[in-house]
Amino acid sequence: MIKDILSGIRTYFGAFSLISKLKLWKYFAIPMLISFVTALVIGAVAYNLSNPMGNFLAKIWIWDWGKETFTTISAFIGGFVVLVLGLILYKHIILALSAPFMSPVSEKIERYINGSLSHQHRKTTFQEQLIRAIRINGRNLTKELLVTIPILLLKLVPIVSIFSTILLFLVQAYYAGFGNMDYTLERHLKYRESIHFVSKNKGFAIGNGTVFLLFLLIPVIGVIFVLPLSVTSATVNTIKALNKQKAF
Repeated sequence: MIKDILSGIRTYFGAFSLISKLKLWKYFAIPMLISFVTALVIGAVAYNLSNPMGNFLAKIWIWDWGKETFTTISAFIGGFVVLVLGLILYKHIILALSAPFMSPVSEKIERYINGSLSHQHRKTTFQEQLIRAIRINGRNLTKELLVTIPILLLKLVPIVSIFSTILLFLVQAYYAGFGNMDYTLERHLKYRESIHFVSKNKGFAIGNGTVFLLFLLIPVIGVIFVLPLSVTSATVNTIKALNKQKAF
């Protein structure tokens, strides 16, 4: 799986040139706008909720001794929790709403790699692509929250919190990569088949999602360019994985 993770990361290095070569930038205009606006809205909401969350957690400590220290720690943890939940929502919202605009990108990249589209590919409409993306990302959002909440609780344990942060990052990366891969999978595989495919190719998803999350650390530019580069990278790896699967 380590090899696949590194491959998922490495593909990003050729993403920008591939987008330019295939003249794909025009397809990303609306998704980039969706990403920017969604980031602004969720960022504003998260900023306003961080203090109330910290104050809520501070009430857990009912003793007078250490109250000030616990309140300070609670403010940090509260802000972190709101940030993580906001990031999860942002990720799945943009991945779902951008789906119909990503299909032409995926198709053009597949034609470039394979010379043509697979004869087995499924033809879907704008509405069908959107509904599928909402279904996939709704399912992933639920699963991610069920895993994330227990991990966030581990942040309260001093030493364990270090490992919980790494685990939390990997979970976030996996589901980000999952969404990016499904733009190609929706054309080839049914809903359940896609879930099984990504499960077998976790490395590609984690590798792709890792850079996706790192991009979001770059102010403004990150939320604008994260979709074009991550979707292009994921599409290349997904097509190669599909080709390998069909070869057996």
